[in-house]
Amino acid sequence: MKTELPVETNKAVLVALNVNKRDINEKLDESLEELEELSKAADVEVIAISIQNRSTIHPAYYIGKGKAEEIAELCKIHEANLVIFNDELSGAQIRNLEEIVKVDVIDRTALILDIFAKRAQTKEGKLQVELAQLKYRLPRLIGLGKQLSRQGAGIGTRGPGEMKLETDRRHILRRIDEIKKQLKEVKKNRETQRSQRLKSELPIVALVGYTNAGKSTLMNAFLKISENHDEKREVYTKDQLFATLDISLRKISLSNNEEFLLTDTVGFVSKLPHDLVDAFKSTLEEVKYADLLLHVIDASNENYELQKNTTLKVLKELEVDDKNMIHVFNKSDLLSNTYEIPKNEKTIYISAKTTQNLDKLLEMIRDAIGKSTIELTLVIPYNEGHIVSHLHEEAEVITSEYQEEGIVLKIRVENTYYEKYGKYEKK
Repeated sequence: MKTELPVETNKAVLVALNVNKRDINEKLDESLEELEELSKAADVEVIAISIQNRSTIHPAYYIGKGKAEEIAELCKIHEANLVIFNDELSGAQIRNLEEIVKVDVIDRTALILDIFAKRAQTKEGKLQVELAQLKYRLPRLIGLGKQLSRQGAGIGTRGPGEMKLETDRRHILRRIDEIKKQLKEVKKNRETQRSQRLKSELPIVALVGYTNAGKSTLMNAFLKISENHDEKREVYTKDQLFATLDISLRKISLSNNEEFLLTDTVGFVSKLPHDLVDAFKSTLEEVKYADLLLHVIDASNENYELQKNTTLKVLKELEVDDKNMIHVFNKSDLLSNTYEIPKNEKTIYISAKTTQNLDKLLEMIRDAIGKSTIELTLVIPYNEGHIVSHLHEEAEVITSEYQEEGIVLKIRVENTYYEKYGKYEKK
């Protein structure tokens, strides 16, 4: 068994396969740039990148055996102790490649899972990541036998990677069931908290977007202009991929007595492991209950279009892509011009760091959430029966009953009408 090195000494060769040149070169370059950023986020120094064009995927080595031998030489020359593939590998492919390159081999999924394992802070976050890791390892038990026996903190071995070789399928399945039960309890608690938030009738605004687009910085910018500002309520920010994984929820109170709840979500990335999306689905469900989505995009990134489409794809998977959404192009202070980015009434350029155009974004939020609907139960006195006629015109009447105290109506109406009809609300 190879000796694990301290995390800070990891040096890696990145490997990508272009089957039948199906990937446009630009797209492959973008994917590799992102893999390099992910490697940095895992404290790995990238010393070389190798791309192979092949007509088919090699069943045993993924790349050709000759290419694997070439990578082994690269590792020897540059003293690399890690090879990271841009796509998922089977357990057998990893085992076969390690026999040739003589260093640890992991794939993009294992790298992302490792970053998540390192960054998860809450009990729920840690459980979600462990669940994704176990699901990833389960079909690779035979091929990954050597890796599963490792001890230490090597890349790709964090968390359940510390399990010994003799850990069998039944043990892993049992642990998966345990985690699912624990997450079910956490979900129940969140649903209780969510129902309380919905009862408060405060509009909910959710920040979504690619990792490192500036969602947390934008949340802090809103908190700083909030009437109830407290530095302790600000969220952690850092210029790195997946700096924060845990959901943050804050109440924003503005000077004109307007309030809304602002929630942050885990950032997205292309080729985000399916098991990870599944594991975090209950957390991401918060987006479903939002009245408005702020899709934060890093305008300074040349690949913003890819990042934008990646986020929209995940939102589609969550079945929330039809929600009211504002595309917020952040980091505009780093741009020399913005003419290439499409402009419409649902698009705005801001800088969360310098607060440029933050006031305009707030106006857009006000306009959007001002049209949110609420449910009210009203008691209309019989001597004000004309109000009932108005309500049938201005609101959706869900139920109507004649009771001793008056006409009891359950209605759904735009929240701007609360001032007009709130005095009739049933106590």
